[in-house]
Amino acid sequence: MDLAFFYFLVLGFAIFMYVLLDGFDLGIGILYPWFNQGDERDHLMRSISHVWDGNETWLVFGGVILFAAFPEAYGDILSIFYLPIMLMLFALIFRGVAFEYRFKSDTSRPYWDLAFSSGSAIAAFCQGLLLGSLVQGVPSDTSSLSSLHWLTPFSILTGFSVMAGYALLAACYLFMKSRGRIQQHAARLGKRLLIITVLAMIAVSLWTVINEVEIRDRWFSDYNFLLLSPLPLLSLVAAFFLWKELSAHQDHSRESRPFWCASALFLLGFAGLVVGLFPYLIPRQLTFMDAASPDSSLLFLLPGVCIFVPLICAYTIWGYRVFAGKVEDYQEGY
Repeated sequence: MDLAFFYFLVLGFAIFMYVLLDGFDLGIGILYPWFNQGDERDHLMRSISHVWDGNETWLVFGGVILFAAFPEAYGDILSIFYLPIMLMLFALIFRGVAFEYRFKSDTSRPYWDLAFSSGSAIAAFCQGLLLGSLVQGVPSDTSSLSSLHWLTPFSILTGFSVMAGYALLAACYLFMKSRGRIQQHAARLGKRLLIITVLAMIAVSLWTVINEVEIRDRWFSDYNFLLLSPLPLLSLVAAFFLWKELSAHQDHSRESRPFWCASALFLLGFAGLVVGLFPYLIPRQLTFMDAASPDSSLLFLLPGVCIFVPLICAYTIWGYRVFAGKVEDYQEGY
């Protein structure tokens, strides 16, 4: 139980880090059509050129933890959601190829722009589909090849909600990394996206509470709501300060605050999701205790996890520190 819970926490940490870090660079692709061709789009690409591939390390790491520590959940999730997962992976592949080829192309650049933007949007939407489908739950005997069970009104809503959230992270990141017109445009987009994201979070939360009995009982039975009320209240506080910071165009010392406020909003939303679903990996079907590998396997994995989690965190922090500051020249980046 203790080892299984430890790996459950590690998996949650990997998922959150991926959503936060790869979320904003997927969001750059989602925002791409709203910036002018030429210098502005070059600036957007240069702003993430040093981090986009490293951010996806957390996706690989999360997959490894799920495969090694919770193999039954890994097998069920990949078989049940085979089609959206493969679509997401192909979108990420096209996005990565477009990222590299765009800088070396001339006449074909518009096509690579389209591949980068559409790949980012499709990958984000598929991740939202997976989230919505997992929250709703799926029949245990469902085959992804014979059913579109994962394509429901709720999962479509969560798909667009994730896209809006990623775009919000990207707008806050551009506000931090840019100057002049790009920064001002990012602030305007960020304020609109903040409204959309908050409304989407409210809609998803209400839909879940109304339709999922177990989640409703978790939040509202006995005194649970009083104990859990800080999560929605702090989310509103984070949204308020994010709006306020995006309006502070002239104070250059506060340009990183919108990104941290948006990160706090995501963290609180993620915490609320975990509270509602705990201890399930596949809601109403499989808990992390039932899906865990034998203790001997978990102990065998432990040294690697204890070494590589700090190592990945260290080189991630180092990379962001090396490339801290503004992207001043779109041709050179930094």
